[in-house]
Amino acid sequence: MKKRPYRIHHKPPSQKIGDDQSIEETLKKLQKSGPKGIDYRERSLKIHGLICAKCGREFDEKTRHLLTVHHKDGNHLNNPPDGSNWENLCVYCHDDEHTRELLGKYLSEGKE
Repeated sequence: MKKRPYRIHHKPPSQKIGDDQSIEETLKKLQKSGPKGIDYRERSLKIHGLICAKCGREFDEKTRHLLTVHHKDGNHLNNPPDGSNWENLCVYCHDDEHTRELLGKYLSEGKE
């Protein structure tokens, strides 16, 4: 059985954008100067409080990581400053919300 010759693995060229700016540097700049919707989670928690809009479970600073922000219209880029497109849902209710959408789509496809 013949052995294959040893292959030399070349380093991929560094990814550059524009004036010798790396992708990582560009992403950092975009995140800092990006649209105001980037920090919508903290704004939603301040506006709507640490409570699940669906089941009513209350959270505190230790358990706040279990709250997610659900976009009512399904568009995560629609982040109005008044929070009208958001509702805070616990991870369980958020999962249930998206599972219902998938189930509804699946069931409605069979009727067409």
